[in-house]
Amino acid sequence: DNGHISWINIDGIRKADVEGICNRFGIHYLITDDIMSIGQRPKMDEMEPVLYCLLNMLYFNHTIGAVETAQISIILGKGFVLSFQEDANRDVFDPIREKLRAANSRLRQAGADYLCYTLLDMIVDHYYVVMEKLGERIEMLEEKIIRRSNTRSLAEINNLRKELIVLKRNVSPVRDLVNGFIRSDSDLLEERTTKYFKDIYDHILQANELAENYRDMMFVTELADERVL
Repeated sequence: DNGHISWINIDGIRKADVEGICNRFGIHYLITDDIMSIGQRPKMDEMEPVLYCLLNMLYFNHTIGAVETAQISIILGKGFVLSFQEDANRDVFDPIREKLRAANSRLRQAGADYLCYTLLDMIVDHYYVVMEKLGERIEMLEEKIIRRSNTRSLAEINNLRKELIVLKRNVSPVRDLVNGFIRSDSDLLEERTTKYFKDIYDHILQANELAENYRDMMFVTELADERVL
């Protein structure tokens, strides 16, 4: 109640923490249940007096060459943003924290809706980091098949195909999530902030197109592997 914008980030989904904070901010129990339910499809809901969205952060595990996920819930309210992260060790928000420490930064002086946009934008930007790693693996596999194909190549193709499915399953629904913010007439969103959400929408469309391109590349790679064998 000090007139400033508050951002509270919770690392780890613990029932007592989630319920305690949601009760303090008057969050509907259905949202509280969603926060604690891991493995849901990305979505955005308007439930007075807040806007709520749920999606997954994506990471690339170099050790096993796999795409991994960690669920995050974001609540936008009047003068505050709440975020609940499933995994405390997987956080992409440090650049945002640095900006908030700068007294004259645009982010520090803007409203809660702009902070919410920035969190979503950072998550989507990190999708591209993961997709770049997958793209590199596809290119390396193509080169390997050209040089010498074997039964292991087929196994690698199947593994990459599975990672692309994980990628597509998590990226594609975010388009509707962001569109929910664009189409919302909530008083929590300033009109000037809409253009920023439209920018995220463009980025997520491009990410979906890139995922489709990767799928096509894998199809071509599989055909090449069959010819070589």
